[in-house]
Amino acid sequence: MRQPPAQTNNRNPAPAGAAPDWTIPQRWPDYTAAEHEIWNRLFTRQIEQLQDRVVPAFHLGIEALGLAPDGIPRFEMLNERLQRLTGWTVLPVPGIVPEEIFFQHLARRQFVAGRFIRNAEQLDYLEEPDVFHDVFGHVPLLADAAYANYMQAYGEAGVCAQPGPVLEQLARLYWYTVEFGLMRDGKRLRIFGAGIVSSNGESAYALDSAEPLRIGFEVRRTMRTEYLIDSFQKNYFVIDSFADLVKLTAAADFTDIYRELATARTIPPGVKMPNDVLFPPNRSSGI
Repeated sequence: MRQPPAQTNNRNPAPAGAAPDWTIPQRWPDYTAAEHEIWNRLFTRQIEQLQDRVVPAFHLGIEALGLAPDGIPRFEMLNERLQRLTGWTVLPVPGIVPEEIFFQHLARRQFVAGRFIRNAEQLDYLEEPDVFHDVFGHVPLLADAAYANYMQAYGEAGVCAQPGPVLEQLARLYWYTVEFGLMRDGKRLRIFGAGIVSSNGESAYALDSAEPLRIGFEVRRTMRTEYLIDSFQKNYFVIDSFADLVKLTAAADFTDIYRELATARTIPPGVKMPNDVLFPPNRSSGI
């Protein structure tokens, strides 16, 4: 994602108890038995749901990183394995961090993860990402070399981006790839976005419902498309592979893309455009 560098500064001081980069100790011994049980319940339910729905790299990452329904992972043990594989590290934070801090961490191959875990009444919906969403949803794919490269390149693009519309466009790219991306697998589709991976309901809806549009990935189209934060998505974007995603983004000159998008209107969710390539649902389930 090549573009001119911009000056960045930390306009958001870290909260009390956090380091200047917003990281905090995980304090793993402080988790309660009930909190570990929430992780176990969510993990078991999602692994069963995702068996034939998620990209193979996700299952490989789960196995390589030793993730299991045996309590919230200790980040230091998780990082020993992850660093050997792709050089990434998972760092605990108190909650959502400012975008400039987020980009800086990604550019250094550091993924920030919420320390807390949801309660039993929030199993199916949570406004702020917790340790289950961040670790179960995101981290397994960081063990894949191509995906790991994409995430670092995305962070570098964010560090260099000027404030304003560019950051909104980058947010849409992240949303429709890292959080809600789909991938082709022959005539079927599979999930790789963490927002779907960690959601029991949306992991069925994204692949099987006739309602949303499933659109072939194109960088400009994706960066123009608005998204929903409080419901299932009205459209998803489909890539061919992580290697292809890297080729279309990390190796692209985003200066030209930003220039083109500066005069282009945004596209509301669920709107089909004339050049869209659409994919059918995996099953005609009527979900």
